[in-house]
Amino acid sequence: MSSPLDPVTWPVRTDRLEISRAVAGDAATTWPFRRLPEVTEWMTAAPATLAEYAARFTAPPRLDKTLVVRLDGTVVGDLMLAVEDGWAQVEVADRAREVQAEIGWCLDPAYQGRGLATEAVAALLAVCFEGLGLRRVTANCFADNVASWRLMERLGMRRETHTRQESLHRSGRWLDGLGYALLAEEWRGGRH
Repeated sequence: MSSPLDPVTWPVRTDRLEISRAVAGDAATTWPFRRLPEVTEWMTAAPATLAEYAARFTAPPRLDKTLVVRLDGTVVGDLMLAVEDGWAQVEVADRAREVQAEIGWCLDPAYQGRGLATEAVAALLAVCFEGLGLRRVTANCFADNVASWRLMERLGMRRETHTRQESLHRSGRWLDGLGYALLAEEWRGGRH
């Protein structure tokens, strides 16, 4: 079965990093940082055990859109790249298939503060716009996740939405959300 990520030659390399498609075995290498409280604070799910995490990680819909980030052979993070259809009216819907993506990221806190997340997500944007020829990329986060939205802004993404108390956090609080986007023409124009 083909994947929207197939046109890209993997792994993708940056000055310091190697980004590759995730395999089932990467559940064990990402679990040590994915289970940390400072990481699960902002993640969609906080599995309690490696088995629970591995079941989620290896589920085909998730594994198909997950990438791992390596520094000198060590997994230091993971990325999400979910290619999607753009919204379109029925008469032109065929022209909106697989033209955009939602991205996400998680970096091991032990490797933060070195610019690795910026380098990895910049490479992910290049994959989206140059490797896959997408027209639009989006990313979302809780407004309280300052490091995440600052990364988006650092890479030239534009804040498009600020929702009020729209997302229920596992703490029981309703939190604000932020949505960012970048168009291919902005990427090519050097906005990043």
